[in-house]
Amino acid sequence: MPRRVFVVVAELSGDLHAAALARALQVMDEEIVLEGIGGQSMRNAGVVVHHESVSRAAMTWRAAFRALEVLRLLKWARRYFAANKPDLLVCIDSFAMNRHFAKLAKGMGIPVLYYVPPQLWASRPGRIEQLRAVVDKVASIVPFEEEYLRSRGVDARFVGHPLLEEIQPGPYVEDGAVVGFEKRPPVVGLLAGSRKGEVGNNFPGMLEVTARIREAFPGAKFLAPTTHVTDPIVTKLAAGFPDIEVRVGAIDWMTPRCDFCLVKSGTGTLQVAAHGVPMIIMYRANWLAWHGIARWIVKTRTFGLINLLAGRGEHLEQKGEHVVPEFVPWFGDSRPIAEMALDYLRNPEKLAGQRRELKRVVSGLRKAGPNDEGASWNVARMAVEMMGG
Repeated sequence: MPRRVFVVVAELSGDLHAAALARALQVMDEEIVLEGIGGQSMRNAGVVVHHESVSRAAMTWRAAFRALEVLRLLKWARRYFAANKPDLLVCIDSFAMNRHFAKLAKGMGIPVLYYVPPQLWASRPGRIEQLRAVVDKVASIVPFEEEYLRSRGVDARFVGHPLLEEIQPGPYVEDGAVVGFEKRPPVVGLLAGSRKGEVGNNFPGMLEVTARIREAFPGAKFLAPTTHVTDPIVTKLAAGFPDIEVRVGAIDWMTPRCDFCLVKSGTGTLQVAAHGVPMIIMYRANWLAWHGIARWIVKTRTFGLINLLAGRGEHLEQKGEHVVPEFVPWFGDSRPIAEMALDYLRNPEKLAGQRRELKRVVSGLRKAGPNDEGASWNVARMAVEMMGG
């Protein structure tokens, strides 16, 4: 009988990681049956997707509207697993949704592998008990996270970061190769996020910053990569600005062409860093929500993943210098962000310095397999091991 793997994802990034994992598993076992809940990338990789779950991804209060959808999918999964029990459940990211599927599988005697676990070291560390109760093994994508989870009773293994499999790193500026913008205007990237709510909150502020950059550098160009979900919003907001190029699915094409980027806090910061492009991290938040709730549950001294990795996860609650400037949370005044951006663009040696630091940090996220493969292959090996080799 062919082995059967069921994969659950809730958003675009998880869908992409699941697709890469599926391709690796198919090479290892040509007869393996792959199915799950996800999106188009999984389908393109040969996974039978029973329910689409990616296009409605949301955060904060909007995520509450997905509760009914999750309950419906759980009810379906219980019936389906009873009739078609998989040999392994793989949950990818999105702990708010996936912990329920993991709990369901564990209760039915199905082994659970969690890929891209929740960042418990950053906020709500009490969830470690929930994670420990519903998973058998964890594939971690952050180097220091393996030790953090193992010390708390979770069987974790660092597999490398999946984004680095898909990205061809951009050209880093070496010492001495500092060039100003006297002969050409700068190119600035605008990465406002992959969810509608994120883009609606952050892109207008980015447009305010672009206005100040235009004043200082006439002829500056701006590149705004989008997803199919966010493209209508960005295109509408950018209408009337001919110097802003908007393109769907072009983050890895546009980013290497940028001298500098404004990036919403999240996975996009790592994608930009992998291309060696200097940036400012920003995330516009609700003042009441931050001071009323978020500031009391977030434990790290920094928010940007790049800055956390630069410190190798040590002393997360202490203050320290950042590799990348952060405006998180940002409550709406764009002037400090614009002034910081202009300071970088007027001082190319600062751009070169950040590039060197980004190169150092990103190199620590790579963990090649026996044949120099990346994270997806390492996770695929874990999956095969959990199914008995």
